[in-house]
Amino acid sequence: MPKLKTKSGVKKRFKLTATGLLKHGVAGKRHRLLHHNGKYIRQNRGTKVLAKADTAAVKAWAPYGLG
Repeated sequence: MPKLKTKSGVKKRFKLTATGLLKHGVAGKRHRLLHHNGKYIRQNRGTKVLAKADTAAVKAWAPYGLG
């Protein structure tokens, strides 16, 4: 069997935590921030953990893990 490739977008956008969860950057923080209030900008600072429902799909795109 040939090796499976990792989707190039996944290796750029996600990191695995020590417990196997996926960290990701938050959307909506690049431009036009005047339309968002301060609470939105504060709460979406840094990274978040991906929802459990989406984790299986993203892990399938990285067959040998992200490392």
